[in-house]
Amino acid sequence: MDSKANDVVMLDLREVTDMADYFIMASGTSDTHVRATAQHVIEELRKEGMTVQSVEGFESGRWVLLDYVDFVVHVFHPALRSFYQLERLWGDAQAVAVSA
Repeated sequence: MDSKANDVVMLDLREVTDMADYFIMASGTSDTHVRATAQHVIEELRKEGMTVQSVEGFESGRWVLLDYVDFVVHVFHPALRSFYQLERLWGDAQAVAVSA
């Protein structure tokens, strides 16, 4: 399975909240793709010496949250991303361009 995420957006939260510096949001095409993408993020960041502090939603694969303290990675099933609209909820945060 291709672990590349779709529609990746990074929000700079530093001026908005002290909860985290950044939210990184991405979509998978299915529950399996969401889990595979989240697992890929965990493995690649582990290679860089980063350890995920908390993982939520991995079993269901609908919305996986990876908390790295300074930044939080959200990998969504497209229907849930559309429903929760975190980009809109955090509309005061600046979106940062993310390239492949």
